[in-house]
Amino acid sequence: MKSTLSDNALLGTILLAIFVVPSSISGTALALPAIGSDIQASLTHLQWVVNAFNLAFACFTLAWGALADRLGRKRCFVAGAGLYVLASVVSALASDAWVLDLGRALAGVGAAAIFSCGIAILSTHFDGPARLRAFALFGTVAGLGVSLGPTLSGLLIEGVGWRAIFWAHTLTLALVLLGTPLIARDGRLAEHKTGFDVGGTALFVLALLALMVAIVQGSQWGWQSPGVLGLLVLSGLLLALFAWQERRHLQPMLDLSLLGSGPFVGLALVTVAASFGFVTLLTYLPSYLFGVLRLAPTQAGLAMLLLTVPMLFCPILAGKWAARGVSAVGILKASLLALLAGVVSLALVAQVQASLWQLAVPLLLVGAGMGLSAGLVDGLALKTVPAQKAGMAAGLLNTFRLGSEAIAVAVYGSLLATLLDGRLREGLGAFSAEPATVRGWIDSVAAGNLDGVVQGAAQAEALQAVLRAGYDSAFHGVLWFLAAVIVLLTVLIGWLVRPLREQERGALAVQ
Repeated sequence: MKSTLSDNALLGTILLAIFVVPSSISGTALALPAIGSDIQASLTHLQWVVNAFNLAFACFTLAWGALADRLGRKRCFVAGAGLYVLASVVSALASDAWVLDLGRALAGVGAAAIFSCGIAILSTHFDGPARLRAFALFGTVAGLGVSLGPTLSGLLIEGVGWRAIFWAHTLTLALVLLGTPLIARDGRLAEHKTGFDVGGTALFVLALLALMVAIVQGSQWGWQSPGVLGLLVLSGLLLALFAWQERRHLQPMLDLSLLGSGPFVGLALVTVAASFGFVTLLTYLPSYLFGVLRLAPTQAGLAMLLLTVPMLFCPILAGKWAARGVSAVGILKASLLALLAGVVSLALVAQVQASLWQLAVPLLLVGAGMGLSAGLVDGLALKTVPAQKAGMAAGLLNTFRLGSEAIAVAVYGSLLATLLDGRLREGLGAFSAEPATVRGWIDSVAAGNLDGVVQGAAQAEALQAVLRAGYDSAFHGVLWFLAAVIVLLTVLIGWLVRPLREQERGALAVQ
């Protein structure tokens, strides 16, 4: 199908909305110090500026996907973009921390609609090579959002102030709303039925909310605390009730047959591998670069650019290769191997005295592993389900992606803190006999604040050497754990997607 001007305009409208979401995720965290100073927000409130968005994004992705199959993808996409505009205005005008947290939660709900419905619109509007191109551009634009989010936010904060970030979101999505008349109505695909599964939606949102709160608060309350354990048990019970509800409902929010499709689940797990291999480093690598390697800000920025720059061209390359007949499943397997090779090589070369250029190849490999699968996996996964379930499938796919990102980041932080405690507690005893002081030092190091511990301390150079060595050792322990997770997921994914590979071989034999 040859792309027309209207097709390209529609694609640009969807991609502009898609760009805002990852740029908001990666860029808003940079504004937290300025926000805290301006509105006198506590540390907990500042954390929920990011966590509220992520929680709402993950919780409502599947609900929007199911709703889109019934009310229409265009209608739900417009509703999500409109809600995001409203939420951004609330965030920009917030004078209290709880108002800002509420605004970010509402933005997360809108972001879930933009991603779920936007992907479903691309999947149903385009086909053949045009569809491959659309999803390759989707992956590239999402990568641009992740890569450029911190840079754009930094420029806005320095030039205007932190509120300008949310005004920028407002203006960008206002342009998206102006372009939505280009999106055709999809009445033939949307299932206009009564009896939407309100009970199933509520159970799923509450189950995921309980799980996410347990993960987010685990490091603060303690993983064995009654509060965390209670939330985990509650989440399990709610998920069991959700499964029961979906089996008995005539129009379930989630058709459980989607989870019975091995190829679909296998492709969804590719996003989980990317969460553990790429997203964790995107979140925590800066602390290692600043605290252990002592890189200057410009050098650390260049290192993060090495990690993210493959996201700018790898999705396009993957789409072109697939369009030319290269096995899409083979490309995804290559992405997993690149991800694994990057994490393992980073564990081998990273050390206290390592230079930036020693990290270049590992970081590029991790970025390429993420980039080769971005976009391609979405298009391939949605091809495994009927068009009438595209919204539901897109929502489930993004629930895998977003839920695993939150879990991976939380597990990384928890494991890092545990390993730091084991490696530093005894050594720090030589600098202070007060357990509370040592505990505070370890917590500060786990948060990446090595310099804050050393300032004003006796034997500062010796203390800094102990902290750097302990963080380096814990960092390596986490990297080997991530590598093990990726190995297990690669094996499982290879087994689940075998039918797709056999289909590809059959198609080649026919040709």
